[in-house]
Amino acid sequence: MTHRFLAVLLCGFLALPAFAGEALPNAEDPALEQRMNRLAEDLRCLVCQNESLAGSRADLAQDLRREIREQMQAGKDDRQVIEYLTSRYGDFVLYRPPFKPVTFLLWLGPVLFLAIGGGVWFVTLRRRRNLQAPQISEAARRQAAKLLAEEDKQ
Repeated sequence: MTHRFLAVLLCGFLALPAFAGEALPNAEDPALEQRMNRLAEDLRCLVCQNESLAGSRADLAQDLRREIREQMQAGKDDRQVIEYLTSRYGDFVLYRPPFKPVTFLLWLGPVLFLAIGGGVWFVTLRRRRNLQAPQISEAARRQAAKLLAEEDKQ
């Protein structure tokens, strides 16, 4: 009797996912949810750092998406929502931070490193071209020829 009861109970628990409903958007307004997701794709998850805010499952990302939703429901446009987030979390939350003195190195760093690498490559090639083969004295040539001749005889 207990084995049958446990078997039925186990089957019932295994069947529960079949009765699960479709995931509903978090906002009552699908247009607002779509707008929030579009904006969240351009924002960085502060925990994951290499993932967008829309794709992250971190608790902080969920909180930030809720904050974005609340800001949008309050009537703020995308620019105002981004200003709110950057005022709280800094430019790091943006995948494309603005070009300003604090972010010069971030934007110009790759070009700077490419220029430095190109300069090192140019200088190295120039030095290599200017190198001359070391001159061997006539006595050293005779000694080398003598050693080679002895080696051939053995």
